[in-house]
Amino acid sequence: MTATGTARAGDPERGTLDKAAGENFPVAPFFLPKDWRTDLVAVYGFARLVDDIGDGDLAPGGADARLLGVSPAEAEDRLLLLDAFEADLDRVFEGTPGHPLLRRLQATVRRRSLTPEPFLGLIAANRQDQLVTRYETYDDLLAYCELSANPVGRLVLAVTGTSTPERIRLSDAICTALQIVEHLQDVAEDLGRDRIYLPAEDMKRFHVQEADLAAKTAGASVRALVAYESQRARELLNEGAPLVGSVHGRLKLLLAGFVAGGRAALRAIAAAEHDVLPGPPKPGRLQLLREVGVTLRGEG
Repeated sequence: MTATGTARAGDPERGTLDKAAGENFPVAPFFLPKDWRTDLVAVYGFARLVDDIGDGDLAPGGADARLLGVSPAEAEDRLLLLDAFEADLDRVFEGTPGHPLLRRLQATVRRRSLTPEPFLGLIAANRQDQLVTRYETYDDLLAYCELSANPVGRLVLAVTGTSTPERIRLSDAICTALQIVEHLQDVAEDLGRDRIYLPAEDMKRFHVQEADLAAKTAGASVRALVAYESQRARELLNEGAPLVGSVHGRLKLLLAGFVAGGRAALRAIAAAEHDVLPGPPKPGRLQLLREVGVTLRGEG
């Protein structure tokens, strides 16, 4: 284990939060008010940790399991860990949580009067990941995104005090799009976990077999399927983009960053000719900044 890996194993809170740099979207950029950054980092820490539990990506050494009251012998049982995590979430709202990321979250929950529902949705999504590894239809995938992605946008609106029914609807479209984009970038990685987030009905339509997704590079059928799903994600981003124009100031820049991150990732996928199998196509910083400008101007 590297020195960095050892440090992260000894400090699971820091190790989890450090992953923010690898996301397609800005988590808590410097230009936001300090109290917003503090609370958005707390929300991110929760979302990242629950995903790491569901994906089996916790730091080596079992520190997270111990903090959740799970014995080393049971630390590989993801469903049990998710149950323990939900019990610790309950203590966020009534009691004292054991995990430092949830203790951090407790202050945010109290300050912003957050409710348990979006957090429970993220846990439910990761439970589903242990039980459901294929999605027959696009509607099935959208229902999964309702749990796995949309709560994050709703929490951003709640933290910034800007929730309205219409903004939530627009936010849901953006978050679902970002989730689909991430699935497209991570086709090979997900397959390694025996998960496929490409709807089976679409795979049949484009004559794509599961074995085709295990190739080192994508054939014409896989590329056509990825292009099709990319267009769906692009349409969802465009549907949700008016959210950016509905707010003002630094929040507008933050939300533009979310939309721009998705658009830039889609451009990176297109630039790779929709061949996502060698690894996730990632946009450069310049491309991201260009997309932010386009989004702020209400173009694209």
